[in-house]
Amino acid sequence: MHVYTDMGTKTISLADDAYERLKRHKREDESFSDVVRRLTGEDFSLRDYYGVLDEDTGEELDRIVETRREARSDTHRERVDRITEALDK
Repeated sequence: MHVYTDMGTKTISLADDAYERLKRHKREDESFSDVVRRLTGEDFSLRDYYGVLDEDTGEELDRIVETRREARSDTHRERVDRITEALDK
């Protein structure tokens, strides 16, 4: 939950159906301002994506992320080794 201080407020009018749609997206711990921020992309939370992927896809994504992390780590180590060798000369 986000707390914004020293911010003004605005009164807006919404059609009843728009209000109901917004209300359906509202979480128990959120204000309507929080909902608007989340839905308009101002805030990002991994919990927004909970349950989006099936288990197999999630596991595949985990494998891809881990492979890329390892590759990046190897590349980093190779750079460090090259720089260390150059400094030792």
